[in-house]
Amino acid sequence: MCVLGTLAAGLLVAASYLVKDVVVVVDGTPVAIRGFAPRVADALGEAGVSVGQGDVVRPALSEGIADGSTIEVRHARLITLTLDGHTTTHLVTATNVRDALAELDVEAAAGSLSAPPGRPVPLSGMSLTAYTERRVYVVAGATRLAARTTARTVRQVLRQERVVVRRGSMVRPPLDSFPEDGTVITVMPPRAVQIPWEVTRLDWQALADCVARGDPRAYNPDGPYYGMYQFSLPMWQAVGGVGLPSAWPEEEQTYRAQLLYQRVGGRWQTQWPNCGDRLFT
Repeated sequence: MCVLGTLAAGLLVAASYLVKDVVVVVDGTPVAIRGFAPRVADALGEAGVSVGQGDVVRPALSEGIADGSTIEVRHARLITLTLDGHTTTHLVTATNVRDALAELDVEAAAGSLSAPPGRPVPLSGMSLTAYTERRVYVVAGATRLAARTTARTVRQVLRQERVVVRRGSMVRPPLDSFPEDGTVITVMPPRAVQIPWEVTRLDWQALADCVARGDPRAYNPDGPYYGMYQFSLPMWQAVGGVGLPSAWPEEEQTYRAQLLYQRVGGRWQTQWPNCGDRLFT
């Protein structure tokens, strides 16, 4: 009886050494368990914690565990992210919006979000819309400004900057387009004068190529002269131009050149003596 008692006591002592106290941290919530599991996968099974595709487990499922081990499990969540108008889907293990965006390397601190940064991301997933802060530039007549914005459209940028778009004005890019970082928004004044067909059909590109190699930003200090048609400032202003000719898109410069052609009654020799004949090639 003494031998049997000693053996039983020894087995009990040995068994007690096999018992492990383990902490399983599931999505940030710790749970203490006690068991005999030799590996991480076994311990999670004893704790009733399932692991699926995209989930992160540390240490790995195949790793052995010892008494006092900590096992971390972060379940994957599906995020449908619309970032600056572009929609993509991702699996993240973050439990709130702020950490999910950090995991996706999206800087949202200075942007706008459809959900508060601290909102939990449920296991079922969620949709999230984010607009980053971008730097854009506005050219409207004599107005030149740079702005930081999270606006979704060019129209919103102009409203935020209190730029009035008069009826008949031309805006580039279009009002409903998305203003990417670095976008230059140009507001061209209304065109009160219609250009006759016989003037528009002349070869204005050939003239621009001869005068300034077609470069809308061309500058000649001798005049000084500006743009693809080498306007002087007085002549540019005489045909309704605002600011520098070279600050405007090609389309606006061509329109003002056509107005000038009409203003001088088609006598191109007074304005483009060396290249005006290219209009008729």
